[in-house]
Amino acid sequence: MTRPMNITEKILAEHSGLDEVHAGELITAKVDITLANDITGPVAVNEFNKIGVEKVFDKKRVVFVGDHFVPNRDIKSAEQMKLIREFSHKHDIEHFFEVGRMGIEHALLPDKGIVTAGDIVIGADSHTCTYGAIGAFSTGMGSTDIACAMASGDTWLKVPSAIKVEFNGKLNKWVTAKDLILYLIGQIGVDGALYKTLEIGGSAIREMPMDGRFTICNMAIEAGAKNGIIEPDERTKKYLEKRSIRTPKFYSSDKDAQYEKVITYNVEEIEPVVAFPHLPENTKPVSKAGNIKIDQAVIGSCTNGRLSDIKAAAEILKGKKVHKNVRLIVFPATQEIYLEAIRAGYIETIIEAGGAVSTPTCGPCLGGHSGILASGERAISTTNRNFVGRMGHTESEVYLASPYIAAASAIAGKIASPEDIA
Repeated sequence: MTRPMNITEKILAEHSGLDEVHAGELITAKVDITLANDITGPVAVNEFNKIGVEKVFDKKRVVFVGDHFVPNRDIKSAEQMKLIREFSHKHDIEHFFEVGRMGIEHALLPDKGIVTAGDIVIGADSHTCTYGAIGAFSTGMGSTDIACAMASGDTWLKVPSAIKVEFNGKLNKWVTAKDLILYLIGQIGVDGALYKTLEIGGSAIREMPMDGRFTICNMAIEAGAKNGIIEPDERTKKYLEKRSIRTPKFYSSDKDAQYEKVITYNVEEIEPVVAFPHLPENTKPVSKAGNIKIDQAVIGSCTNGRLSDIKAAAEILKGKKVHKNVRLIVFPATQEIYLEAIRAGYIETIIEAGGAVSTPTCGPCLGGHSGILASGERAISTTNRNFVGRMGHTESEVYLASPYIAAASAIAGKIASPEDIA
């Protein structure tokens, strides 16, 4: 009889051919999907070519998405895309996403059904942990690890210990999934879950739509976690029902599974949160933000570029104008989300308010393009990191918040809540 296991341990055991796994154990596991983008992909391709194998382990399970410097910002980025484009064509990669069909990878893959519940997904991007929202074990790795997995279909890793986090209660008005994960990071710190599983649950999560769950798991890495994961439920199954191109497998944690610790929060005590420079753990309630003037507001990214995020921004911007000293830039996360936002009238509302709307891209999130900050400038952003120089000049500042707070701040010209602009 195997010992009780949590959901992550069960997925890892299944994929490694073992009856059970233990925290700290080194295992070799079969991977379901490998992922790389236009920055990490070229490195993976070059390392793959050094291995000397003739083809990838499965052309349906190797994924390349151009999203970081795409549409290409310069010659170097164009050359990077050319390299992964040619590799994808040579190996007949089924899931290669080009301009016009691409999106921000961590929104695109689940919406396309390429990743599904019970998978092991490894990606050459730290926010690969996003797919824990659908009950997959997903984590970021280096490009060399991805190259090896592209060739063999296997990877090796150390089984993480787990922290269970319960969010209970009913969310206050204007409080979102982004506020919950920022609050958690503020409480435990950017190394509070270092190489651990963050298993997220509680009544507030069970009532949370899938978009919010993606946001929470996306930022598990900002607490240092190896992976974030939410146990699949009926919402998960409904989301996957018409999307998954492979059969999902739903795991759940045993009732008496062991955790390093269990943390419980009452969400009714949480208000909208802002993470101040230069770490996601440097959080304050928006009511205590003070008079922080901003130059730019960014709404989008793999964290908050989904339809509900665009809708939230439009709800705040409806009938109002962006402050004359603020640049508002909105990035729908995929082409499908962009189209849905157009059809719903959200894009029209944003443009009428004085915002600019861009094609799906990571853009300014990593200081790539389409919204770089100059020296001394401040941005409030729905992205996931606010390190020194993250969005441009090393003397610029990035404040992290939800779409509600970012949109309200764009109108106010300073960090503000929707109540401040009513």
